[in-house]
Amino acid sequence: MAVSPSVTIYPRIVLATCCLSLLLVMMDVTVVNVVLPSIRAEMHGSFSTLQWVVDAYTLMVASLMLLVGSLADRFGRRRMFLLGIGLFCGGSALCGLARSVDMLVMARAVQGIGGSMLNPVALSILTSVYVEPRARAQAIGTWGATSGVALALGPIVGGVLVHWVGWQAVFWVNVPIGLIAIALTLRFVPESLGGTKRAIDAPGQLLAIVALAMMTSGLIEAHNYGWASPTIFGFLGFGFLSIVAFVLVEQRAATPLIDLRFFRAWPFSGAIVIAVLAFAIFSAFLFLNTLYLQGVRGLPALQAGLCTLPFAFGSMLCAPLSGRLTGRYGARLPLVLSSAGFVLSAILLTRLDTTTPLGMLLLSYGLCGCGFGMCNAPITNSAISGMPRAQAGVAAAIASTSRQVGALLGIALGGALSAGSVRADGVQWSTFAQATHVVWWCMIAAALGIAVLGMVSTGIRARKSGQDVAALLDSR
Repeated sequence: MAVSPSVTIYPRIVLATCCLSLLLVMMDVTVVNVVLPSIRAEMHGSFSTLQWVVDAYTLMVASLMLLVGSLADRFGRRRMFLLGIGLFCGGSALCGLARSVDMLVMARAVQGIGGSMLNPVALSILTSVYVEPRARAQAIGTWGATSGVALALGPIVGGVLVHWVGWQAVFWVNVPIGLIAIALTLRFVPESLGGTKRAIDAPGQLLAIVALAMMTSGLIEAHNYGWASPTIFGFLGFGFLSIVAFVLVEQRAATPLIDLRFFRAWPFSGAIVIAVLAFAIFSAFLFLNTLYLQGVRGLPALQAGLCTLPFAFGSMLCAPLSGRLTGRYGARLPLVLSSAGFVLSAILLTRLDTTTPLGMLLLSYGLCGCGFGMCNAPITNSAISGMPRAQAGVAAAIASTSRQVGALLGIALGGALSAGSVRADGVQWSTFAQATHVVWWCMIAAALGIAVLGMVSTGIRARKSGQDVAALLDSR
């Protein structure tokens, strides 16, 4: 690993700069959900366009995250980090200037391209600056804790800005923060390169983008065209064929985007599926409940943001506890506790209607936050458990990508399943709460799946499969 000596290294300032980038990306998640009703009211967008405002960003992040890691190792992490901040800020400015929903969706995609360059590259920068294992672990822990802080700040910041300025302000606020991050990066972050430069798997990358885009389009647009429509059949069919082609290409590629042999390890496969399920629950939950609070209950954006705080606080409180439990007992216990939090939250939401007591809502949101906070540490731990040291970073990157894929599908599926309240003239708020019930039952099923996978992927046979794959990868 080569680190440029041309910049004086101040590790704490580098850490602060990387945390600032994570703050930008994660806060944007909860901020945008809070302002969706305001965007719909001003731009008269359809229900599906609200889904695209969120998913255009997530689609780019999920599609490009693995590629960005390779590009950063090849061309320089600092250079890629600066490009990511620049694109993110440029996309944010375009969002603030958007005068139509289509322009806003395109600007969100630009934001997503920039966002895909920030988190994985920031983590690589930290590992190159913090070389002592204990200091590195502490730095990564601080960096990860920033995610919880950002989730907590997002609803409040979004609500305040919408209330006092307007929805455009939630995007404009990214620009000065990004400029500060650029200035700090130019002054304090050293350039570094990866030890080995992997070839770019262009066919695999293209197929991954096409598959995610087609599947997402089919799910989001299904209630506009109808599930039996040739358009939807074409989207989903082409997406499925792209997935099959991706698997065939990756099996034959010399340097695949994703080494499919990883999936022979039960802990890794379990972690990937759990990540998809957990983040699908998270994104669908946040998307639908934000619309419910403002559309059905008629709460202003600031109050709706305040109502989501139990989720953020639950996540912040349980995330460090999950890390300690994972370190002491392994991944099984925190995954079971995560499942319990999700299930209890969803059970309460299956009774959601226009007059649900606020206390019940807040309890449900807190339980969901606890479930979400409990799942992240065991996902990462299981993904890299037993992997050779040289492959641990790749395994963690695939786990991070699977989180984004889950978030992408959660918005698409959540909207598709609750589309019974959507009409040509807009969302029928009088039936919206009832229409979401099927989503909460699916959330229960997904949460139970997390518990089952947590049990299966942490047993003796699972550990043995991980050891066998590690030996196979080491023998290359």
